[in-house]
Amino acid sequence: MLKVYGTKICPDCIACEASFKKYGIGYEFVNIFATMPDFKEFLRLRDASPAFAHAKEQGSVGIPACVKEDGEIFTDWEGFLKDQGLEPIWPEAADQAKAEIAAQCDLRQHNC
Repeated sequence: MLKVYGTKICPDCIACEASFKKYGIGYEFVNIFATMPDFKEFLRLRDASPAFAHAKEQGSVGIPACVKEDGEIFTDWEGFLKDQGLEPIWPEAADQAKAEIAAQCDLRQHNC
């Protein structure tokens, strides 16, 4: 079973979770903002793994981050699905979260 680190306010995390549910992919979702131990667990993973190098270079958080049972970490959840012949979905809730983030960025008058 996969372990997916993410948040309930991240558009990609919302889409990842909806896609995994649609296709019956077993996963445990760890909401990194739910508790401080969950957040620290994700930070330890992010700090130690080269799988997050690209995200760090782009200034991204690196979520959703998926960990396979063998410990392999990947952040390309869409590629993971496509490799299995499955098409990722983008639900309306993900669009809504994306719009909310854009609005918050506009309120702060800088590009997020």
